[in-house]
Amino acid sequence: MLLAIDCGNTNTVFAIWDGSRFLCTLRASTEHQRTADQYYVWLSSLLRHHRIEMDINAVIISSTVPRVVFNLRVLSDRYFNCRPLVVGKPDCMLPAQPRVDEGTTVGPDRLVNAAGAYARYGGDLIVVDFGTATTFDVVAHDGAYVGGVIAPGVNLSLQALHEMAAALPHVDVTKPQKVIGTNTVDCMQSGVFWGYAGLVSGICERIKGEYETPMKVISTGGLAPLFAQAGDLFDDFDEFLTIHGLSVIYQYNKDNNNL
Repeated sequence: MLLAIDCGNTNTVFAIWDGSRFLCTLRASTEHQRTADQYYVWLSSLLRHHRIEMDINAVIISSTVPRVVFNLRVLSDRYFNCRPLVVGKPDCMLPAQPRVDEGTTVGPDRLVNAAGAYARYGGDLIVVDFGTATTFDVVAHDGAYVGGVIAPGVNLSLQALHEMAAALPHVDVTKPQKVIGTNTVDCMQSGVFWGYAGLVSGICERIKGEYETPMKVISTGGLAPLFAQAGDLFDDFDEFLTIHGLSVIYQYNKDNNNL
């Protein structure tokens, strides 16, 4: 079985793939201090809870936090007796090479999103990922990542607003009942919700205008369902797009005898 690991700035997702479907997905906070032994104890106890045998013989990792990768490599070697495939490293082949400026390093999460989105929806896509940052990934007709946009994440913006403005409280992200707030909390929630809805809509329209080809907009990430309430921002929502992309890249490397 394959262990697919998506390590983001805030959370790390572990998923078990049996070759045809994901048996479970598990989430932990991202901490670079966590050792391989700690990962194994945590993972094995949860798999027992889900009544899943720990018959893992392959690992693929996508990480936006380089310091975490070392201990995940040790986890793979020590407990699963395998060398992990790490997206973004030279020995990890991609179904389609990114077409960006020479010397540009593309975040592995964006490469994985492109692979997963193309496998499920075809090409000419915009993938909007609501993570620590809100990213817009443009996927060409052949599945290649060809660029995009990076904006501050929703929760990051709220945190900055709370920390830098002494009189403003911390608020949850939710859709307000009306645009015009009549108290501080309502005003902040309206600004964040409708502000980001406008940001997503505006950027997607500008990308479509520049791309000059009809495009689908696919959303992923924890806050995507919330912003779907703002109107017709997205054509589809895919909760496990990144994890699916990892399985696609792993299978591509396996089929091309790279493993």
